[in-house]
Amino acid sequence: MNVLLAQMPIVDADVGRNLEAMLEIIESAGGSADLIVFPETTLCGFPDKTEVGDVAMTVESQAIQLLKAAARRGSVALAFGFAEQDGGAFYNTAVLLDREGRIALRYRKSHLWPHTDRGVFTAGNAFFVSEIDGVKIGLIVCYDVEFPETSRALARLGAQLILVLDGNMSPYGPVHRRAVTARAMENQCYAVLVNRVGAGRELEFAGESLAVDPYGEVIDEVDGTAPLLVTLDLSAVEASRKDYHYLQDARLPIANVSESASVDGVTNRVLKIGAEHLR
Repeated sequence: MNVLLAQMPIVDADVGRNLEAMLEIIESAGGSADLIVFPETTLCGFPDKTEVGDVAMTVESQAIQLLKAAARRGSVALAFGFAEQDGGAFYNTAVLLDREGRIALRYRKSHLWPHTDRGVFTAGNAFFVSEIDGVKIGLIVCYDVEFPETSRALARLGAQLILVLDGNMSPYGPVHRRAVTARAMENQCYAVLVNRVGAGRELEFAGESLAVDPYGEVIDEVDGTAPLLVTLDLSAVEASRKDYHYLQDARLPIANVSESASVDGVTNRVLKIGAEHLR
């Protein structure tokens, strides 16, 4: 699978400019990628609580429809983030579109960063894995990667590739670099982290987007803002589990999983956080 790491600057609370930049990247990929991965809240950046109502959208919003059309036109899967409005709540949401522009996954960030998420967004309570081109893919967002349980939940669901949509600011870049290599190694799967770069509102974003193999080795990393294309050989996932298999050897209880359907009817697997763990 060829994956394009679309590290990019994002303008906080400006959907139009961010959408335009995303569409340019998709067009420029020219069919070279099977999957393009964008940073956290790609469409809107980090709105504050006074702005979120103005920039939040539903999955039926025009910006989402334009990205669906771009996926179909380029026959490319897309992973990106936005502020989602559902009822009276707002979520820091990531979606995975398949090559036909259907929503294969919709994931709502479950661990809210104290300084940009709390007071603005509501936490999600479920993890999902869906299949694109025969590859089982799961999504997490930024602060989620610092908690081993999030990636392990995706691994329990069968993920071969974990996508981390990141909005990590300086000076914390090395934290997520260390975390994503550990998450890949301990779950014996690929992990791709894509961060935003450049100045935001009162924040400077670290970049340092990278792809990691199932042994925890860095395959490649982005230098600057030019998107980086990496090729993932999925046979490495099974090869890494040949002599020892962490998921099978772990003595902690295996979480119950079930099948579900995405917004657009694509079948995926889901693991929900129990009510006793919700805060």
